[in-house]
Order: sequence, then structure tokens, then C-alpha cells
Amino acid sequence: MLSGNKGEWSEIYALFKLLGDKQLFAGDADLNKIEELFYPIIKIIRNESGGNFEYKINSDLVIISGGKEQLRIPVKTFTEQSVKLLATIKSSNGAFSIPETESFMNSINCSSLKAKSTSKSDIQIVIHDQRINQTAELGFSIKSQLGGQATLLNAGKTTNFIYQISGFKPTENQSKSINEIDTKSKIKDRIESIKHFGGNINYVSLEQDVFKNNLVLIDSLLPNILAEIVKTFYTSSLSSIKDLTENINKTNPLNYDKQFAHTFYEYKIKRFLTDVALGMTPSKVWNGIYDATGGYLIVKENGDVLCYHIYNRNQFEEYLFQNTKLETASSSRHEFGKIYNENGKSYFKLNLQIRFK
Repeated sequence: MLSGNKGEWSEIYALFKLLGDKQLFAGDADLNKIEELFYPIIKIIRNESGGNFEYKINSDLVIISGGKEQLRIPVKTFTEQSVKLLATIKSSNGAFSIPETESFMNSINCSSLKAKSTSKSDIQIVIHDQRINQTAELGFSIKSQLGGQATLLNAGKTTNFIYQISGFKPTENQSKSINEIDTKSKIKDRIESIKHFGGNINYVSLEQDVFKNNLVLIDSLLPNILAEIVKTFYTSSLSSIKDLTENINKTNPLNYDKQFAHTFYEYKIKRFLTDVALGMTPSKVWNGIYDATGGYLIVKENGDVLCYHIYNRNQFEEYLFQNTKLETASSSRHEFGKIYNENGKSYFKLNLQIRFK
């Protein structure tokens, strides 16, 4: 029997809901449906272990091909199944099974919760764009608000930023006592303690060169910009990407020419978020090619499924910019947040993890 969490069952919900709605609505930066911006769905393609299955919408029927025989299921059946599934997902916790849904899935050649995928896209949808009277096949990663908040960029040693301590040469005892600070906000408090001794931390490099070079590919100064944002996160009460970027825009640590009010920091951070959303990971060399002409399907708490796609780049970037935040990952697992010495100099690492709000 299939068992999955809220996020995994949300993938099946999105499939049922979209086939029932027969159209895909775009969302704005505040996760509201844009009623006048929608795309009629021609078909949905799902990659299962047995191959690709197509769910083609033909008036009030969904024609399913890819199996031994062609199946015809009324559109309203998908609507009914989506309503039941949404109610069950909302009322369940942890990992759970839904026998009734699984039985229906088996009848439509859908055998797994998560589509087989080598890229970041979970589902392929062929839409009709009425504005240019053309069809397009778009790949989407599914993010659900029914479960916990999804991460955009996962923490790892790969996402550690290295800072050199200046203005203060900690003795062994001072380093030990600072590293032993174990409050709820211990990283922040350790940096405060360094400052108390007259010290400061200044960005030197990233722990991993692959991630550093991926950032340089997007923008040559992006490592420095993110280093300032990460430092601000750990030394202030700010956590949302939007607030942190607005703050750095005011302080202008990279001394950009601001006389014409160019939005240097916001533009570069939006580029970064988009590249992370559409394929860039810290540990793999990034060539700037987006996965599956990608985007996001957001399953909202009220059951709406909204699309954000590179196809509508401005809305997609704005959604990412308005709806993400930094958070503190495990400092013991990712080995950051302690003073250490190398070649007679003292250093301190901070980590970058980005989650949806």
C-alpha cells in the first residue's frame, strides 16, 4: 500500500485537481489567483516506472493513454476524487495511506505518489496560450502549503560562507568560551561576543568552490552580496529575503552607483532565486540551463493550484522574492558557527539555507 506525507499526496491532488478544472491559473506575488490569466490544459504527462502516461482532456472526458488500452474517465470523476483527497490530506499527519485514492490511482495507470524524475520537474503540462495562440509543454515542480514549509535551497557544508575575524585576536580560552555559548540564538550570540571584544567578521570565501563558481556564473559579485545578506541574517532580526535585500540596498556594502536608483541588489537576488528554483544546486556545476523549462505549481491550503512559471518571468521572480526567508540549519551537522584558526588567522563560518514562508 502507498504511504506518503502531505507534500507527497499533494502531487496526486494537483494531478486530479487540474484534470478536473481543465485549466491552469497563474498566481500573483501574494499567492492570489489571477482570474483573467489562465491556460486551458490540453494534456498532462506523468512519468511512471512503466513509462510515460498521457492524460488528455477532450471536452468532458479525460483520455488516458500509454498503458495496454486507452481509458476514458469523466472529468467530473477527477473533481470528485480531488475534493475527497484534499479533505483526507488536511485531516492526516505524518505518513499515511489512502486506500480509496490508491484504488482510483491504480485504475488510471498512476502507481506512485512521486513521478519518476531526473530533473526538478514533477509534472509536465501541455497548455494552450491564448495570447499567442500556441501550445507549450511546461515542466513544474510541485510545492504544497498543506504540509510543512518547503525548502528552496537546502543547507549543507556546500552552503557555508567563511568570514575572517578582524580587530580581535582571540586567545585559546576566549575562542573556547565563545564557542561554548549555547543559548537559543547561539550563533548570533557568539558573533555578538566577538563584537564585544572589538572584533568583526569579513567575508573571505565559500567553503566549496563549485557553489562559489555557480554564484559567480550568475553574477561575479553574487558571493559577496549573499555573504552580506547571510551576515545580516545572523546579526539582526531580519529573515525574509525581501527585508534582507531592502536592508542591503540601503547600506550598499558593494558601493554601487545609486544616483539613478538602479535596483542592483534586488535584480541579482531575484536572478539567484530563479536559478535555484529551476535547477541550480550547490554541489553540482551549474551551466545556466533551466530544468524542463520550469516553474512551480503551488497547492494552497484552500485547495487552489496556482502556477508560477519562467514563461511569466516577472511574476515568477516576484513570487520567489516575496515568499522566501533565511533560516538557521543545524550548526553541528553542517559545521559552522564556531571560531577556528588556520595559518595564524581566526575564522568563523555561517550557513545559507532558504525556505518558503
